[in-house]
Amino acid sequence: MDFDFSDDQQSLRDAVRRWVDKGFGFDRRHALAKAGGASRSVYADLAELGLTGLAISEVHGGMGFGPVEAMVVNEELGRGLVNAPYAHAALVAPALLGAAPEALQATWLPRIASAEALVVLAQQERAARYRLEHVSARAKHVQDGPGGNWVLDGAKSIVPAGDEADAYVVPARIPGAVDDKAGIGLFLVERSSLAAGQVRGYPTQDGARAAELKLDGTRAALITEDGHAALERAVDIGTAAFCAEAVGVMDRLVELTVEYMNTRKQFGVPIATFQALRHRIADVKMQLELGRSMSYFATLKLGEPSSQRRRAISQARVQLGQSMRFVGQQCVQLHGGIGVTDEYQGSHYFKRLTVLEMVFGDTQHHLGEVAARMQDSAGVFA
Repeated sequence: MDFDFSDDQQSLRDAVRRWVDKGFGFDRRHALAKAGGASRSVYADLAELGLTGLAISEVHGGMGFGPVEAMVVNEELGRGLVNAPYAHAALVAPALLGAAPEALQATWLPRIASAEALVVLAQQERAARYRLEHVSARAKHVQDGPGGNWVLDGAKSIVPAGDEADAYVVPARIPGAVDDKAGIGLFLVERSSLAAGQVRGYPTQDGARAAELKLDGTRAALITEDGHAALERAVDIGTAAFCAEAVGVMDRLVELTVEYMNTRKQFGVPIATFQALRHRIADVKMQLELGRSMSYFATLKLGEPSSQRRRAISQARVQLGQSMRFVGQQCVQLHGGIGVTDEYQGSHYFKRLTVLEMVFGDTQHHLGEVAARMQDSAGVFA
């Protein structure tokens, strides 16, 4: 199988890396994180590169690229530790809106492509433990009005860039019990439909922002009444993107660690000459490459049927979770005390890996998903 990137894909990688090197140094990221993590200015820069329309069709003003191009971009954004909700807004939200009526797509997808609008998924609920079918927010059909002809009641947690977004894609239950897969609708909620105090933003550990979202008779427009399958697919797209970002983060963190080992001296020689430390960094490199191969695997499986795609995504996330923990911990230890100081960029890469390990399901959750999908063969011949 040929894993070489095409000339266009390599050019895309180079363009993103050049922007990161020139337009998003660590000083800028550190300043944004210390100021609370607001990222609309960074997202506007990504729009100038055309990246916000990467996965949106040309009909709606996008570039119409596929999963491999998205993987390439996210790797480079990870290497640069770019502080912007790129995967959430430019990949997950368009995938969800792909299930919407044409009129709703025509209204929102061009605005997403140009970064005029920031739309994110508001899906996580308390006690859900990453289960997409756990939806307690309720939707009720009402008369037409401003914002849509449905009203939503409930609450959503840890909404990425929630206090900066212009709209939210919200799963809400139309009929059925809290954990039923059937009966989950997807709705578009405009920020203007929410009253003061219904969005409570806060900084996250990795220098970004999230928000708690309260829905209380909130007007919404229907995307689809059969939302579970669309939600699964969009979350898988986002998970593959975060796997790619994690590879970029680990790649750069390993580079920083090797640079430090070649510079830091003990007993008059660089610590990179110590055999025990060379063995440790070799183990780190092995985990990085295992993570990279599984990131490729996840991306290439996005076009498969649901059952195969979901299992592949969870398999990739298990390996990436193990790799992120190992690489992060070992690189911090190889740095010593400086590795956890706020002034040193290595600590920020470690924080981002810690957060990525929990986005759309932690390692234990995905290990359970893999096990549940290997019942027949126990994984021996799968």
